[in-house]
Amino acid sequence: MKKDETYITSTVNYIKRNLQKGYDKDSLKWALINQGNSRIEVDKAFVQAEKEMARDSSIESQRLASMQPAPRIEPIMPEVEKKKGFFSRFFGS
Repeated sequence: MKKDETYITSTVNYIKRNLQKGYDKDSLKWALINQGNSRIEVDKAFVQAEKEMARDSSIESQRLASMQPAPRIEPIMPEVEKKKGFFSRFFGS
């Protein structure tokens, strides 16, 4: 029995979400199979999930590479002449 496209999409999203959480690929595969999914459908969903994750990571890496940090602008401080204090001016030190 072939499942509809939304079922496959939801399975792919389930796989991607749980792989990002750190679950093992084999444990996810067997969990889906034990829930009544066929091995072929699960394998197809894993292939599609891996393709989407690879595409998403390449898009993200391109986005990060295109972002350049703003140049650091050093403030230009005018040199201020140090004024002599009252006693320095009075006594001439």
